[in-house]
Amino acid sequence: MEALQKKAQELLTTCRANVVIGYGQGSDDKPRAIFVTDPAGADKLIFNDTCKQNLGVYLMKAEVKKLGKMGIFATKPVMRTVVLLASENQLTDIDVTVIGVNEDGSLVDFENLQALENHVKTITFEPDPADKAKIEAIEKMTVEERWAYWQDQLSKCFKCYACRSACPMCYCSRCTVECNQPQWIPVPSHHLGNFEWHMMRAMHLVGRCIECGECGRACPLDLPVHLLTQKMAADARKDFGWQAGMSLKLENPLSSFKPDDKESFIK
Repeated sequence: MEALQKKAQELLTTCRANVVIGYGQGSDDKPRAIFVTDPAGADKLIFNDTCKQNLGVYLMKAEVKKLGKMGIFATKPVMRTVVLLASENQLTDIDVTVIGVNEDGSLVDFENLQALENHVKTITFEPDPADKAKIEAIEKMTVEERWAYWQDQLSKCFKCYACRSACPMCYCSRCTVECNQPQWIPVPSHHLGNFEWHMMRAMHLVGRCIECGECGRACPLDLPVHLLTQKMAADARKDFGWQAGMSLKLENPLSSFKPDDKESFIK
């Protein structure tokens, strides 16, 4: 933790960053995101096993970007988030300085985004074992059972959009659910409106979900909405050999075409 605080002080004093995004102590002993702009405030930064939130979501917030160049302490999911945002032309080396945080707490100071990509390619990313088991259990259901399962789960949703707010890849300035001319997604939280909202969000994250599980953790009703996007991510790996956030080159399954693409999904 001391090394992390010193690194934040260094970033701010050398002007490699105007604001450092990291974890600080919140209420009920839960960590929260904090934004340090003064080297003297770096001692408020913490890091431990409870620091799970994907801080990459703040890189696209206008109120954070206006503070100047951003420095961010990046766990593995955050590293992938930064690479993916850069591949979608949302971030450049001018915008962000990334300090990787390894599982043992050691730091990796990336000179630029290319160095970050090179590092990310050396790391193995495995889905959470519990989530993987749940997805496999759902896959074993019949079509009718899966339909009933998701209808039951999504019928509880009251459309607070916490899943959208927590997702670093849901960065549109205006979401489809906020458009009423035409009305794409029904506003009420009934079966049809809920189902259309979650299916639309899942489709928008095909090839883009970095599997941090933040949408599921953010849900106040503990709905397993993250399983939808993680299933899509698993299919992208299996069918197209694609894993989001591993390359600065934008070439995900829904934005590119290759003559040798498998077409087994066409019946």
